Amino acid sequence: MTFCPCSPEKEFEQCCGPYLAGDQDAPTAEALMRSRYTAYVVKDYDYVIRTCQADNRPKQDEFTDQLDLKWHGLEVLRTEQGQADDDQGVVEFVARYEAAGATYNHHEVSKFVKEEGKWYYLDGDLLRPPQAQSLKIGRNEPCPCGSGKKYKKCCLR
Repeated sequence: MTFCPCSPEKEFEQCCGPYLAGDQDAPTAEALMRSRYTAYVVKDYDYVIRTCQADNRPKQDEFTDQLDLKWHGLEVLRTEQGQADDDQGVVEFVARYEAAGATYNHHEVSKFVKEEGKWYYLDGDLLRPPQAQSLKIGRNEPCPCGSGKKYKKCCLR
């Protein structure tokens, strides 16, 4: 039994396998997004290209930087529309991957469109985590304990 990269609870042949093989079309925007993630994992970039909306299709050589990535999991955060009877949908997800020994999160809000009964990836917006802010308190700042004194004259000691 081979588990599907998009969902370790499902078998590949019962999940994304038929979509990647071209035997079936993904019935929903989320199913298409999951199958595209699986295509990245198994390096089936032809499928990734085929499932992009015609005006937004990348070239095969645009995937050379993907060859060394190791994908470690997918989490779907939300979906809007994208059901079998819709003609557009949105899927927000986080895909974890490793590159050059470091682990990263690819957090994206993807837009999908249905054309002639088939779902296609339209585009997506990458979401970056908020920049970390220093919790360092300046010496001349008010002390966070609430004493009303400067930090250097209070809790810094």
